[in-house]
Amino acid sequence: MPLHALTDFDPNYQQTLDGDDIKRLEVYTEEEQKVGTVTDALLDNEGRFRYLVIEYRFDSTGKQILIPIGLARIDHNRRRIYVNDLSYAQVARLPEYSDRYAIDYDYEERVRNVYRSTTDRAIGHNRDTYSYQQDASLYELNEQKQLTFKLYEERLIANKKRIKAGEVAIGKHVETEIERIEVPITRERVVIERVPASDSNARVAPDAPIFAEGEVARVELHAETPEIHKAAFVREEVKVRKVIEQDIVEATETVRHQELDVTVEGKPNVDVVNRMRDRD
Repeated sequence: MPLHALTDFDPNYQQTLDGDDIKRLEVYTEEEQKVGTVTDALLDNEGRFRYLVIEYRFDSTGKQILIPIGLARIDHNRRRIYVNDLSYAQVARLPEYSDRYAIDYDYEERVRNVYRSTTDRAIGHNRDTYSYQQDASLYELNEQKQLTFKLYEERLIANKKRIKAGEVAIGKHVETEIERIEVPITRERVVIERVPASDSNARVAPDAPIFAEGEVARVELHAETPEIHKAAFVREEVKVRKVIEQDIVEATETVRHQELDVTVEGKPNVDVVNRMRDRD
């Protein structure tokens, strides 16, 4: 089965691997002896970890080697990887790893035979029928060594921002019109009424100056004249305010989510425990 480097298989592997970067983790034996640093990992087509690539350093000796994932114990708190019984003799027998080399069945067999017990090496394996389950001790992760994968989904997140939707300008202008007004006025006039004398038989004294020339009477006449002027009054008030109206805007978008794929080879005992609750 072809193997893939970690970044080639998943460029976002740090998110998939529970946010941790397995690269650059230091590698120790269970006896707390540092033996190297993780530089990469190899995965099969289904995303299962098969090997850790270790930059091995011991005294002045150094080379890259492969350690089957089942032999590694990851301590996330201390950011270390512990391996069991990795001796200098084993490292010396391991083929050197390089991303320039093809990792085929023969190469993996050279790696596996270094870690297999004498009994397992004597069994022999067929390249046409071989599966990693036949070396479960090398490739299976127990509960203490397990790697945690996350399944991601996309959700729609609604946010709001205020934008200028428009502007209303409120001002005043002057219009003119002809307005008519009626003003009642009064004026005086002289009424001259000639009536018969009430005592037409009364004789006037001979010496009375009744025929003297001159003004006899003066009567002043008065009249009202309209005086029109303009004054400003409050005609009406204009109140301007804003009201908030709410509306529902519906948007649709395509979202993605990941589902778990479990592929079983052979007849191993596999329990899938689903503790997820369906979301509304």
